Amino acid sequence: MGIDLDRLFQAMAPLVNGAPMDDEAVGCTFRGLMSTLMTFDYVVVFAYRGKERPLDLYSTFDAEDHVLFVSLYQAGPYLLDPFYHAARAPKPGVWRMRELAPDRFFSSEYYRTYYVQTGLAEEVGFFVPVSEQVTVVLSLMRREATGVFSATEFALLKKAEPLVAAFVRHHWAELDRRFDTALAKKGRGRRKAAHPPADGVWRHLNLTEREAAIIELVLQGHSSESIGLKLGISTGTVKVHRRNVYRKLGISSQTQLLSLYIKNLGQ
Repeated sequence: MGIDLDRLFQAMAPLVNGAPMDDEAVGCTFRGLMSTLMTFDYVVVFAYRGKERPLDLYSTFDAEDHVLFVSLYQAGPYLLDPFYHAARAPKPGVWRMRELAPDRFFSSEYYRTYYVQTGLAEEVGFFVPVSEQVTVVLSLMRREATGVFSATEFALLKKAEPLVAAFVRHHWAELDRRFDTALAKKGRGRRKAAHPPADGVWRHLNLTEREAAIIELVLQGHSSESIGLKLGISTGTVKVHRRNVYRKLGISSQTQLLSLYIKNLGQ
């Protein structure tokens, strides 16, 4: 796809005039800019802060897809999403999903149970920290029929990243305040009350801190070897903890583990 310079310059106009924009206008401007560079099927923009429920700032899904990509995602699956963990790190820049995913992500139960439903061939994200705690992730998605982003297209996205980052920081600089407002509505001002629930799941299931850390990494798609490297313990020790957790929970598979995890979110 060639770049239409007339469309590109028209799309850039809102980026430089500095006028205030609401979420929809910011998202539409980003979408318009990206559409002058390449084709894609969906855009979705989330803001992340800690383990709090991400803010849905903008998306292009129809009503049915919105349930899967946004509503269901916000209900808990985001806690296992590589983009969520990269946003918390944070890892500024442009990233392909496969660059951030754990070594067993594409064979994980989370991938088979939730992510595969999206029918995506690839997802690429602009990661823009807008404060010490908040990162905005602007995702471009392609379905299987469209195919993955080529190396040339990805290089072009990386070149556009400074412009996108400056635009996002200008218009979404006050997101901490919006997270605080959401917390106040849900937890009457008590941050822990509106946290989703990953930590609460492990407390409810009576796992130790080490067991919880290992099982959370398992659910994210890490192998025993990868978990050992991240936690500084041997692969054998990881496997022993996994067996102990399965025995404690009365389960025998990762399918049952994910089902139990989702069932207990928020309890």
